[in-house]
Amino acid sequence: MTSTRYLFISVVLSLLIFAAGVSGYMLIEGWSLIDAIYMTVITITTVGFSEVHEMSEAGRIFTIVLVITGVATFLYVAGSLVQFMVEGRIREIMGRRTLDKKIAHLKSHYIVCGYGRIGRVLCQHFNAHPSVRQVVIEVSPDRIPELESDGMLYISGDASEEETLLAAGIKKAKVLVAALARDVDNVFLVLTARQLNPNLFIVARATEKRAKSKLLAAGANRVESPYDVGAVSMAQRVLRPSVTSFMDLVFAYDRKDIKMEEIRVDPASSLVNVMLKDSGIRQKFNLIIIAIKGPHGDMLFNPSFETMIKGGDTVIAMGKSDDLSGLEKILRPNDRETDNQ
Repeated sequence: MTSTRYLFISVVLSLLIFAAGVSGYMLIEGWSLIDAIYMTVITITTVGFSEVHEMSEAGRIFTIVLVITGVATFLYVAGSLVQFMVEGRIREIMGRRTLDKKIAHLKSHYIVCGYGRIGRVLCQHFNAHPSVRQVVIEVSPDRIPELESDGMLYISGDASEEETLLAAGIKKAKVLVAALARDVDNVFLVLTARQLNPNLFIVARATEKRAKSKLLAAGANRVESPYDVGAVSMAQRVLRPSVTSFMDLVFAYDRKDIKMEEIRVDPASSLVNVMLKDSGIRQKFNLIIIAIKGPHGDMLFNPSFETMIKGGDTVIAMGKSDDLSGLEKILRPNDRETDNQ
């Protein structure tokens, strides 16, 4: 039985004993409602005030029974209340320790700073990728219930403070997303994060155009404006409705029948230095290789069947989720081994 149920039973039992006491004095002694309530209260609480009227022998026997049951109920209620408060605090402490342990074991994870409208949507997309592990930093206590209901690993604190970023494992993180509401907060966050991890890939949100240059100067690798992206998306939907409908279908995180994914080729992959025609990607996974991006950013669209797969390349493929996952296991064997450890 949970402490909440104990507390509920205690409250109901207390009300029943109180009602029984009032009814007993009114029936046995013939007292008024106010006198019966007063006598019941001072009897149950054992305050020791004098009786409101002289009582009969039956009334005194009833009072003895009421004192015994009232004190026993009071002790039960007090115990249930303490148990309710203590267990709630213990659950909170143990839950926080569990989260901290999980965060401490993360490696090459994503840190999302800010769980507002943009941050929450980002996390939903990241959750669609099993290989992506993420930690959210949120300063507002009002958003903690949302984080817990979404099953997110999170740190409650100011994302621009070094202690908070270190608690989120920034030293071992791969990507940081600065999605705070104000540009000045994102600038300070990017500065702090870049100092703590020079190799971190940082994507920052910018509300105003003039903030983009400041965020880039602070150390952000990419700066995105939700308003600019939204405007471009609306224009494309007007000019190229069929293309945008297809892209929406491909990038929908809740679909498994068709997706587009980029997979970095690990040097330890068995497909390194193998031509596409000999890789078996088409035959085994029924995937379409759209492009291959080299380590230096050069992009080869619609690669020929004689194109060689090299370590450090990024393969952009389209197909079903299960087939993409199968290709990822071959192209990134080391990442899979790390996940299993």
